[in-house]
Amino acid sequence: MRVYILSRNPELYSTKRLVEAGEQRGWEMRVIDYLRCSIEIMKGQLHISYNGEDLPAPDAIIPRIGASRTFYGTAMVRHFEMMETFSVAGNLAIARSRDKLRSLQILSKHGVDMPKTVFASNKSTAKDVIALSGGTPLVLKILEGTQGVGVVLVDTQKAAKSVLDAFYGMDVNLLVQEYIEEAGGADIRVLVVGGEVVGAMKRQGAEGDFRSNLHQGGSASAHKLSRKEKATALAAAKAMGLGVCGVDMIPSARGPLVMEVNSSPGLEGIERSTNIDIAGKIMDYIQKNVTPKSAEPTKKRKLKRDSIGA
Repeated sequence: MRVYILSRNPELYSTKRLVEAGEQRGWEMRVIDYLRCSIEIMKGQLHISYNGEDLPAPDAIIPRIGASRTFYGTAMVRHFEMMETFSVAGNLAIARSRDKLRSLQILSKHGVDMPKTVFASNKSTAKDVIALSGGTPLVLKILEGTQGVGVVLVDTQKAAKSVLDAFYGMDVNLLVQEYIEEAGGADIRVLVVGGEVVGAMKRQGAEGDFRSNLHQGGSASAHKLSRKEKATALAAAKAMGLGVCGVDMIPSARGPLVMEVNSSPGLEGIERSTNIDIAGKIMDYIQKNVTPKSAEPTKKRKLKRDSIGA
């Protein structure tokens, strides 16, 4: 089995663990910096070169696409998919998950609960946006933010109006969400692989910080999911169409609310807090879904002519 990990940094914990888990199975594992890939397109032919050399088609890829490189990264994933390579996260699903607004629209359509969210242009008045959101306190999120960066809690209507006016004045796209006070700065990260929950942790924000992201100083511990939490996480993963993902939920009085579905979830926090071999679970998922090309009957390979890149 030949598996490529599309990652810009081979030294990251998640990348190293995935390589290790694959090599333990005797697979050929290779870390590919997708920004160094070039694609060649001709009639009936698709090729990828890496550092100027032709890159053999793998049996599977594991995309670890950075948020700031989503367009280029998903283009590479799409190209591999059109070359009949299995991907644990499809290009369309990655693109949908990276768009915070689009992902919430999809989750809503599939009946997945979430905090009440308002999106408006800078032509809308701050007063109207605050009223639609249910009043203060409110959480403001920059659409392009990641790992807790670009997330602001405002306690009063005056503060909310000032921040909204400032961001709208800079033509920044914002999501305005209700603040779930009873969560106490905690959330739940659930790892879903192949339609099954393989691990869950509870993340607690640092003292005085409502954000629970580990990158912002939060802590993590293993968490036993309730039936409702498990069902919500699986529904969110299915709605987004992701084979491997991290579902972030926040506890509330009305049940678990999905905040985000991450197509490239980090493995360090959840593996260390749960002692579960998540990287190994991902390899199991690949093994269930892939027949190595070396084991296939020899035949002329044709390009897929379906909607995979539509």
